[in-house]
Amino acid sequence: MSVMTATDHRIPQAQADSLCQPGAYADGQIFETYRWLRANEPFGVAKVDGVDPFWVATRHADILEISRQNDLFHNGDRSPTLTTQEVDAKVRAMMGGSPHLLRTLIHMDAPDHPKYRILTQAWFMPQNLKRLEDQIRVIAKAAVAKMAARTDANGVGHCDFVQEVALHYPLRVIMSIMGVPEEDEPRMLKLTQELFGAADPELARDAGTPPEEREFDFGVIIDFSNYFRALSETKRADPKDDLATLIATSQIDGQPISDLEAMSYYIIVATAGHDTTSSSTAGALWALAERPGELAKLKADPSLIPGLVDESIRWMTPVKTFMRTATADTTIAGRDLKKGDWLMLCYASGNRDEAVFEAPDEFRVDRKPNKHLAFGYGAHLCLGQHLAKMEMRILWEELIPRLSELALDGTPAMSEAVFVNGPKRLPIRFKMS
Repeated sequence: MSVMTATDHRIPQAQADSLCQPGAYADGQIFETYRWLRANEPFGVAKVDGVDPFWVATRHADILEISRQNDLFHNGDRSPTLTTQEVDAKVRAMMGGSPHLLRTLIHMDAPDHPKYRILTQAWFMPQNLKRLEDQIRVIAKAAVAKMAARTDANGVGHCDFVQEVALHYPLRVIMSIMGVPEEDEPRMLKLTQELFGAADPELARDAGTPPEEREFDFGVIIDFSNYFRALSETKRADPKDDLATLIATSQIDGQPISDLEAMSYYIIVATAGHDTTSSSTAGALWALAERPGELAKLKADPSLIPGLVDESIRWMTPVKTFMRTATADTTIAGRDLKKGDWLMLCYASGNRDEAVFEAPDEFRVDRKPNKHLAFGYGAHLCLGQHLAKMEMRILWEELIPRLSELALDGTPAMSEAVFVNGPKRLPIRFKMS
């Protein structure tokens, strides 16, 4: 195969624009875009007004190839999330030339990334999580009891599963692990929604401003940082066996981590630690409400619950995209990339790749194999993947045996966001035993 160039493989404007429009991720249009790209231009270049050109990887195999080459494709050289030229310029001016408002694990590369990852990695390993299972099950039982309390004398219930269960259950889990007081959880939830939902008119802090301006909402990060700075002082004065204490007292190469890096660590754990799990949990129940046959399979055979967990993560893929930057000239999928080129990894497309998944647009609780990419791959494989899967498994073990009927009770809705999105409304009607 001859090496092709970006000039030969420009993505049609309609598809390129779709990749950058938060609304396309809410109304499902993005999946039509992905389907077209996989079939016609699986690794092409998007050129959109106000955004630097970027390569777009939509096939499972290409996303894997890029993700496993961490020295060749960096997270930290440019923004790891899609951003406009205007916002990039504002951030660099504010941060002394850095393209990052925060310096979390997703903004780092080696040698810093493994040093910072190892600080908390043990907390999220399966052997450590086993000791938390009973604690998490208590939280799950409380979430199910909250649903049951919404039923009438005939056992019929109505609720918005997102607002009443899916948002709060994983939030309670990660905040208890971090050591954040329960009374502060509503504040953490609101800030998380404002951070990830900045482009959504219902979730953004200042919905009256244009979406392109809402993307640059430094106030949310300031509020997060002020909260966690105070929490750090508390944990240093009165250490506990929790993640916040660990972060507050961490050192790298014999020196305390900087304020920026400590605040960044708190923010990524506090937000990604529950928001993506909430989305996959709500996505699973949404899918089951529309597919009674799949719910019947689970009730007949609870051993399928781990399969439900993986399928819901594939189906929803809460982290839709990440950006990478080429560190040298290279070739991917027969295309000639130059040093400094920006790439978009479309995980939600890779998770619907017909070459990997049979009937990828079907939701199957018994799907095997299920080699989804929702947690990423390589050095940046999601730190909290085992916790997320355990949380969902435990909730379904408590809820599904009690669900005798389940249906939508209105119109669900997804959030508008290019980076992280999921259900923001899920009205359901149900019966519980």
